[in-house]
Amino acid sequence: MFRAKKPLSRLEQIVLEVIWARTSATAESVCEELKTRYPMKESTARTILRRLEEKGYVHHRTEGRFNVYLGTERPEDVAANAVGNIIHRFCGGSVEKLLLGMVDHNVIDEDELQRLAERIAKRRKKDAS
Repeated sequence: MFRAKKPLSRLEQIVLEVIWARTSATAESVCEELKTRYPMKESTARTILRRLEEKGYVHHRTEGRFNVYLGTERPEDVAANAVGNIIHRFCGGSVEKLLLGMVDHNVIDEDELQRLAERIAKRRKKDAS
């Protein structure tokens, strides 16, 4: 069963991407990494990191005076969670509705959908053996 985490804001996602790229980060290193694209005060970075931790996307360890944050999930797992949220919120929990909408709006073509169906069938066959 799908268990949705609270969705990420755009800025939370950007900070999480910094952590993934660096493996770990402090509030100071987040500010440094984002200074040209999204300048922010260190207190803002700490707030975002704390929110990410509350939502379960990161955890921290203390090194001296600093909290060092590490991701708790891989990017593809976070993406799958986001899609699960979309399916739940907009498609009444129906993956079929989502996929049909994606085909109807040329997000995914029928060939890609067929390849996915074949991969799913192979996985089911493998899991059954």
